[in-house]
Amino acid sequence: MKITSITGNRDFQRIYRRGKSCVSPGLVTYVLKNKHNNLRIGITTSKKVGKAVKRNRSRRVIRAAFSHLPVDMSQPYDIIFVARTKTCYLKSYEVECYMRQHLTTLGVLKPL
Repeated sequence: MKITSITGNRDFQRIYRRGKSCVSPGLVTYVLKNKHNNLRIGITTSKKVGKAVKRNRSRRVIRAAFSHLPVDMSQPYDIIFVARTKTCYLKSYEVECYMRQHLTTLGVLKPL
C-alpha cells in the first residue's frame, strides 16, 4: 500500500468533521476511511506549539515515529496527526507509543 500526503484544506476539514479522534497529552489523531487505494497522512502543528523551530521538530518527531509503525493496513485510511505543545519535547519512541495506542483504539492497527 502506497503512503501519500494529505494536501488541501478541504480534505483536512472533512477528516476533522467526519473522522474519529483520539487524544493524549503529546498527540491528537484523526482517522477516516477513504475511497483511494492508498494510505494518506497529514501532520499539523499550530502556532500554539511554538515558534518555527519547535513546530518543525514536532513534525520531524511525528514523521519518525510513524516510520517505525507497521503499515499492513488492509483498509485505506486518511490519518491526521496534530502536534500538541508537549510534542516537541518528547522522543520519537514516546510519540510512537501514543500513535500505536490511538491507532489500535480507532481500529486501524491490530492489537499486539
